[in-house]
Amino acid sequence: MGIIAWIVVGLIAGIVAKYVVPGTGHHGIIVTTLIGIVGGIIGGFIGRLLGFHGLNGLSLSSILWAIVGAVILLVVYHALVGRRV
Repeated sequence: MGIIAWIVVGLIAGIVAKYVVPGTGHHGIIVTTLIGIVGGIIGGFIGRLLGFHGLNGLSLSSILWAIVGAVILLVVYHALVGRRV
C-alpha cells in the first residue's frame, strides 16, 4: 500500500476511533493520523492472525481493520495513562 493510501486510511481510522473511544483527548490532525496508521498496522496484524487479508490497499476492509486497531490502541493508551493520573 502506498504512502498516500496509508495516510488516507490512517486519517479515516483515527477520526472514527476518536469518536468511538470515550474520553479521547483533542488531538491534532497529525496525531489523529498517526494513531490511525499505527492502528492500521495493529489491525492488519490481527486480521492476518485471524486468517483474513488484513490491510490490502485503499479498501473498506482495510479501513475497518485500521479502525479496529486504532480503537484497540486508544483503549490501551487510556488504560495506561488512566492509572498514572
